[in-house]
Amino acid sequence: MVKVKICGNRSVEDARMCLNAGADIIGILVGQEHASNDFIDKYTAKSIVDFVNKRCDISMVTHLTDASEIIELTKYIGNNIIQLHSNISESEVQKIVEELPNIKLVRLIHVSDSGKIITDYESMKYADFYLLDSFNLKTNQVGGTGLTHDWNKSKELVKILKEPTFLAGGLNPDNVKEAICIVNPYGVDVNSGCKNENTSKKDFYKVKKFVENAKTS
Repeated sequence: MVKVKICGNRSVEDARMCLNAGADIIGILVGQEHASNDFIDKYTAKSIVDFVNKRCDISMVTHLTDASEIIELTKYIGNNIIQLHSNISESEVQKIVEELPNIKLVRLIHVSDSGKIITDYESMKYADFYLLDSFNLKTNQVGGTGLTHDWNKSKELVKILKEPTFLAGGLNPDNVKEAICIVNPYGVDVNSGCKNENTSKKDFYKVKKFVENAKTS
């Protein structure tokens, strides 16, 4: 069964919503370098991890490129997954792997709306998982864009990548079944597609429907 990650959670209430909906992974954004409204401070992040109390996995998504900063944050917050959402050097990634051997790493691969692969994923030496996501050059967003990309290209990548791969980018409760059917990913990842249009906060109905539709694909 496909794994479901709900990303961009900003509060304990968001985390409770994800748990009640049956999400496998809760994503929290800490360490901002690019445009996003969903980043939180380390204290809020820790409160979310403490509330979840290992009832599901917690992925810290970060733009940071300095290993020492990422290691320090992870040790304080208590997340068990790190999603590197930046052009971090492999030498810095190696430091993370050596210091935090039990933490799983998710590596980002950007795919443009036309299907062009922007990331040099073949140079990545360390990855437990990959995540295929859209990139919005106009807004400098490297995630949470609400934009889809060419799922046929994603399908090709999923077949050739050596590690389990998540699909992200413009997913929502209405299209997640189709996306899974085409791409056949290990997991799916959603942020903006489960927000309330008026409040920009997570919408429980959308989160619940997204998980249900993904799990029954």
